[in-house]
Parts: sequence; C-alpha cells; structure tokens
Amino acid sequence: MKKLFVSACVAALLVTPALASLQTGAKAPDFATTASMAGKQFKFALADALKKGPVVLYFYPAAFTPGCTIEAHNFADAMPDFEKMGATVIGVSHDSIETLDKFSLTECRSKFPVAADASGKIMQSYDAVSTGNPERAARTSYVIAPDGRVLYTYTANDPTHHVEYTIAAVQKFVGEGKH
Repeated sequence: MKKLFVSACVAALLVTPALASLQTGAKAPDFATTASMAGKQFKFALADALKKGPVVLYFYPAAFTPGCTIEAHNFADAMPDFEKMGATVIGVSHDSIETLDKFSLTECRSKFPVAADASGKIMQSYDAVSTGNPERAARTSYVIAPDGRVLYTYTANDPTHHVEYTIAAVQKFVGEGKH
C-alpha cells in the first residue's frame, strides 16, 4: 500500500505543472531586447508595450520544435482576440535572432513578435528556466498589467492551454475595467 501511495505521488508530480516564482501581484522585471515580427528585427521594451495595455509574455523552449510550433500557431490564431482587448503578445526564447526572424514569419504567421534572450537573463529574471535544460526556457506564460504587476502566471510543458488561459486572464482584467 505504501508503494502504491508513493507511486501515485510521484505520478502526480510528473503531470502537475511547475509553478513559476513570479506570482500574481509581483512586479514584473523590466527588459529590452531584440525581437522579430514578420522577419523584421526591432527593439522591444516591456515598459513601452505596457504603455499600450496588458502584455502577454510567454517563454518557450525552442523555435521550430513541435510544442513551440503548436503554441506559436495558437497565439497567431488568437491575435485578433488579444488585439480587441488592447493586449500585446510577445514570445521569448533562447534562440538566435536569425532563427527567430524565420520563426516569426512561418510559425508566428507574422501576427506577433518573438524576442531573443541569448544571454538567458530575461528567462532567469522571470524564473522561466527549464529545470531539465538550463539553456532553454520553461514553457511559462505571464499576463502583466500596464502598471507592471503580474496578473496571471501559468507553467506547463503542454502548449495546449497557454493561449486559452492567458486570454481568460486578459478578459478578466479588461472586464474589471482596470486598464
């Protein structure tokens, strides 16, 4: 019976998403980096994006991998919904900006930017480093209010619910009239 209990606990840990350390209400670390949208590079600054409304900041392990491609497609498909609510979406990975130029065109479908975090400092400041591979980001999504506070955080390797959950968090924020 004890072995069964231990096995059940271990199994639960394997399917339970890890929690990011930036919790709701925490101040989101400011950052600026090179990003790409539609294959064109530009400087992205979180502070500038927050002046326009809430920001959905999502970290993903690596461009062109199956899960990251699914997630990029899902965010691209949902961009009209995010835009209606005045939200900016930006993906961040450890990939080179040259790789992201291609990824932004194909997998992001030129709908939203992706940013390079070659040094890993952004993902470290957001506690979004993969425990299995510190060179890569953990699949973690944040919704950040215009005042720079974290409204929502979600970490799960499965890319399926990141868009759904971040849209719901932005809708709640907009619906409460806090923008």
